[in-house]
Amino acid sequence: MTVEVVKVEEETQNVDGVAATKEEPKSVTKCSSYKEESNFLCDLKEFERKALNEFKAKLEEAILGNSLLNKEEETIKKNEKAAAGGVVEKEKEAEKPVDEEAEQEEDKNPKEQIAQEVEKEAEKEEEKNEAEGEEKCVEVDKDIALWGVPLLPSKGAEGIDVILLKFLRAREFKVNDALEMLKNTLQWRKGNKIDSILDEDLEVDLSSAAYMNGVDREGHPVCYNIYGVFESDELYQKTFGTEEKRGQFLRWRLRLMEQGIQKLDFKPGGISSLLQINDLKNAPVLAKKELRVATKQAVDLLQNNYPEFVARNIIINAPFWYYALNALISPFLTQRTKSKFVVARPAKVTETLLKYIPAEELPVQYGGFKRENDFEFSKEGGAVSEITLKAGSTETIEIQAPEIGTTITWDLTVLGWEVSYKEEFVPTDEGSYTIIVQKGKKMGSHEGPIRNTFKNNEAGKLVLTIDNASSKKKRVLYRYKTKNFSS
Repeated sequence: MTVEVVKVEEETQNVDGVAATKEEPKSVTKCSSYKEESNFLCDLKEFERKALNEFKAKLEEAILGNSLLNKEEETIKKNEKAAAGGVVEKEKEAEKPVDEEAEQEEDKNPKEQIAQEVEKEAEKEEEKNEAEGEEKCVEVDKDIALWGVPLLPSKGAEGIDVILLKFLRAREFKVNDALEMLKNTLQWRKGNKIDSILDEDLEVDLSSAAYMNGVDREGHPVCYNIYGVFESDELYQKTFGTEEKRGQFLRWRLRLMEQGIQKLDFKPGGISSLLQINDLKNAPVLAKKELRVATKQAVDLLQNNYPEFVARNIIINAPFWYYALNALISPFLTQRTKSKFVVARPAKVTETLLKYIPAEELPVQYGGFKRENDFEFSKEGGAVSEITLKAGSTETIEIQAPEIGTTITWDLTVLGWEVSYKEEFVPTDEGSYTIIVQKGKKMGSHEGPIRNTFKNNEAGKLVLTIDNASSKKKRVLYRYKTKNFSS
């Protein structure tokens, strides 16, 4: 779970005004309110291309010079060895009595002294040659990779530009800083065995606190972070009760990030980042210190080792304290960081999320049509349509069922609801009676999406009626499918 306090960029789409006249339902259009930088070389600015080429050259040199991962370790070992050797020599010298050393020097004749000096020089030369031989025998690892992408530039891996541009953008195209960040990330991954984290059987299961679900309108995988679950004292203690448990939480959150990265494509033009949703409803962030500490640790680890992996951060159900903290933190954030955030108050959650996530990919608890383990609608069928319902008007959606035995399944939601809604089946035969599928009732603002099914015994049509008596226009989203079992 990750959440930061940033400047509010609240969604305040106006739904007041005169609605358009009734027309054929249209498909929901995509939102293009934000764009990520291109990873194609031809789209980079001149200074960006120059920085990328310089980064590649320095990275190639570091890998072939065996300094990307091993330099620091070798230096530490040599220093430890030298220090240990110095201590031993000093201890030996200290053990010798001063008078004994003087006597030995006096007893030596010039020839013996010269022979010993020659022997010492020979030993030093032999040690030097051995050390040089050891250095020559050190193998250069040309297969260093990050997220499955080989990092040796001369290998020409297709995804290397995308990976390196992430580090460059995180360090404002300062090549030395980007290289240092990359080195630190590789060292951190090696020291914490991150490359094998997906195969670990972690004791903790926090799937209710954070999970991957669906994609946004641009194809980014979506990660949901649900802070309200930690209102439960039982789950809170289970997750943050001890330092060991907090460590398990961080490891679990890193594994979730790695799982999300498995869904990405690092080719130029591919989807190489995530959309992140932070739900602060009932979040006990201020009241519980351990949650704040663990959250900060998770944020730091993700920012330092997963640069530019979040295309957009959407904060929903923002409580009052979020805005208070934001006023203090915002001046210290870069414009680039702030531009990635969108904040939505509770009344605007569904409307905001639908700008970025299509209804068929948005979970039903957030006002979308996606239900867990639901196979009623395939990706190919059941496209979502939208109609505008002007203030003080009534609209109907008609679904034809000319064959007997047709099963109709539909999803429908009204953003903000506060309308009257009913469902009827009207037979083609005027002598038959209309069947009330769902009697008319007023729908409150907190109603969720409707899912219903009806099977006809005679030819006719299903009619969904929405009556908007309010002074605001409404957006109606719906989809349906028909299936005839006799065919």
